[in-house]
Amino acid sequence: MEFLKELFLFLRTRKKFWLIPLILILLLLAVLIIATGTSALAPLIYTLF
Repeated sequence: MEFLKELFLFLRTRKKFWLIPLILILLLLAVLIIATGTSALAPLIYTLF
């Protein structure tokens, strides 16, 4: 959690707010990849795409 705190402080200090949506999209993709590979939700997610 310390990494996320430092990342947020960096973005706020450097006024790089445009990076926040990019980071969120990458995190959502990572969660989707993990969910499709290791859970019972994989067949459901595959049918959505």
